[in-house]
Amino acid sequence: GLEVECHIFKVTVPNNSLSDCTQPATPPSIEALRHGYQYMSENTLDHLEPVINPIRQALIGAGLPLRILEAEWGPGQIEISLDPLENIAAADAMIVLRGAVKQVCRRMGLLASFMAKPALPNVYSCGWHLHQSLFHTATGTNAFAEPGALMSKTGLHFVGGLLAHARAAAAFSNPTITGYKRLNANPLAPNRVLWSIDNKGAMCRLVGGMGDPATHIENRSGEPAANPYLYMGSQIIAGLDGMANRVDPGEPLPDPYAQTQQPRMPGSLNEAVDELAASTVFREALGDEFIEHYLAVRRHEIGRFQSYVTDWEHREYFEAF
Repeated sequence: GLEVECHIFKVTVPNNSLSDCTQPATPPSIEALRHGYQYMSENTLDHLEPVINPIRQALIGAGLPLRILEAEWGPGQIEISLDPLENIAAADAMIVLRGAVKQVCRRMGLLASFMAKPALPNVYSCGWHLHQSLFHTATGTNAFAEPGALMSKTGLHFVGGLLAHARAAAAFSNPTITGYKRLNANPLAPNRVLWSIDNKGAMCRLVGGMGDPATHIENRSGEPAANPYLYMGSQIIAGLDGMANRVDPGEPLPDPYAQTQQPRMPGSLNEAVDELAASTVFREALGDEFIEHYLAVRRHEIGRFQSYVTDWEHREYFEAF
């Protein structure tokens, strides 16, 4: 199941002058659709209905199984959830969802952004929470659910694989520079590799359990800009490896932010890329040729960023030294 957040703003100045036609171009100037934080309020949702309704109709018209479309916490932030889809249809749906939201908004003079943490005042970070489970093809029953148990052995080993390969998989779930600024500085975004029972601060949140037929794992680490085929594929590879090797995830832990003994999520894209480069599991599953190509693309992006002098650096050093 897909649960993804994004921002929608009103474009005030499109910045279409030729001097702004750089690579990448100067972003448009924007303003919020309304003042203040939204607090997931139904009154705010009503205020945003002239924007929300065309998006809702477009997603339904595109055949997506829309479950929820609601106002989220920060200014201009919305959340979209779809009913569970099987296999590659879920990844296809994410491509359609992002494209439809951006195109509908553009036609209304708005900008929809799936960037994890825009450099805008008072704007909250956005995540992509990926709900996942397996089912038995013979019976159609949930392979993660087991009466009287928190999870089945299959489910536990799948979670074990997600945790064992989390740091390398982050290069797929968070493929941008900015994704790690969400993971390292945002409440309700995970910063430790662990799982927990119905706790939104955990990387892997167990939903259901104890025989609940809807038992599944929500991976809360991803960013909305991730390639869905690689994000979802990395989860399958990691989970299946956990099943094949009977990886024990350990006990689910309470209070994720207090678990400082657990491994940290990568602190940067550079760190995640290095983890992926060293991963034999992903190399065996995806092939060295693909991994090397993916690493080269990501490292080129990292190099571009590292050669750019940021506003923070200028403020920190220019006058002081």
